Amino acid sequence: MDEVEVVVAHSERATLRVGDVFLKVDVDQARIDVEVRAMALVPVPTPEVLWRKPPVLAISAVPGTALGSLGKPSTMPRAAWAAAGAAIRKLHDAPLPPWSGGAGRDQAELAADLDSECERLVTSGFLPADLVTRNRQVAEAAFRPWTAAFTHGDLQIAHVFVDGDEVTGIIDWSEAGRGDALYDLATFTLGHEEHLDDVIAGYGTGVDLDVIRAWWSVRSLLAVRWLAEHGFDPFAPGCEVDVLRSRM
Repeated sequence: MDEVEVVVAHSERATLRVGDVFLKVDVDQARIDVEVRAMALVPVPTPEVLWRKPPVLAISAVPGTALGSLGKPSTMPRAAWAAAGAAIRKLHDAPLPPWSGGAGRDQAELAADLDSECERLVTSGFLPADLVTRNRQVAEAAFRPWTAAFTHGDLQIAHVFVDGDEVTGIIDWSEAGRGDALYDLATFTLGHEEHLDDVIAGYGTGVDLDVIRAWWSVRSLLAVRWLAEHGFDPFAPGCEVDVLRSRM
């Protein structure tokens, strides 16, 4: 009999794997709604929806191997990273969905949240003031006009599966919707800056490297305290705090 594997679990959601079936349990059914709608629309490989009974969504496993994970070197060839870049471009060029996603937050609201979080990080002593101040300066480049694209919204490399130089599946679409394409690219290359050129080679034109670096800082500053409070370690080698340090 297959064992039950806990893929991720915290107070908001959990994902379990039993054989080739993933069970996603989410207290926010709106996220599941978005995931199902997005997978039906996107022009890239996604899991198959097997059944849904709130608060649980059952989906199939996708073939291939995850491109990598944050904090660990990727063993995948450069061609696999370029193929991922091409798949991301295909997604971004798709017709826009009628809803906004995680990559499409209001810029003024996001900047205000970032400033508030930076203040908490410094006053609590969670991160050194110079590290926070420098990355807040870098982050400013993310707040500029952008043209909406169909974005994944949480495009971590662990969500992209490949077989050789072919993308076989992209998972976890609960943050998908209209958004900033460069946010997706930054999320995808977070902690793996050495592969950014390979991704861009597959993706093509229209990539502003200063904006990519800015989104690295934004995402890391907003995430570090939440991660620590939910049992993750943003101070682990290659993870969010190292990403912030790389901008010094």
